[in-house]
Amino acid sequence: MANAEKISVSVTPQQAELLRGAVESGAYNSSSEVIREAVRDWAAKWQVRKDDIERLRQLWDEGKASGKAVAADFDALRDEARHELNAARKYAR
Repeated sequence: MANAEKISVSVTPQQAELLRGAVESGAYNSSSEVIREAVRDWAAKWQVRKDDIERLRQLWDEGKASGKAVAADFDALRDEARHELNAARKYAR
């Protein structure tokens, strides 16, 4: 493989068995191929997690900037949500 960097990775015996099994099944050409796919999957998940954290930070900042907190009437909020849900269900029919 061109432009590849070799690194050493320690895995448990169970993980090594899974890697060998994936290669022996013909699904992958090498354990390195399995690891590269795993890293690609991890990188995608990591990016989503970073984006989620950034969005939460933005929401936190927006909340703090929106002014002083006020008490909420949870019974009224629940009733409003139920009303909106029932309206959406009627509309969907």
